[in-house]
Amino acid sequence: MELYVYYILFATVMLFAVVATLLVGMSKKNREGNPQYDQRTKGNWSRLTWIYIAVILLGYAALIVYIVQSNS
Repeated sequence: MELYVYYILFATVMLFAVVATLLVGMSKKNREGNPQYDQRTKGNWSRLTWIYIAVILLGYAALIVYIVQSNS
C-alpha cells in the first residue's frame, strides 16, 4: 500500500474523533444530564485539548515507527 494511504486513514480517524467528541459534548442530552458542564467549559476544553495533543503526538509517533519498520 502506498504511504499516502496511511496518512489519509490516520487523518480520517482523527477527524472523526474530533467531530464525535464535539457532538457528544454539545448534545442536548449531555447538557440536561449534567448542567454543571456548561459552567466549567474552560477546564473541560483545556483537558480535552491536552488529551488530543497527546494522542495526536503518540499517533504520529506510532505511524512513523510502523512506516519505518515496514520499509526495512
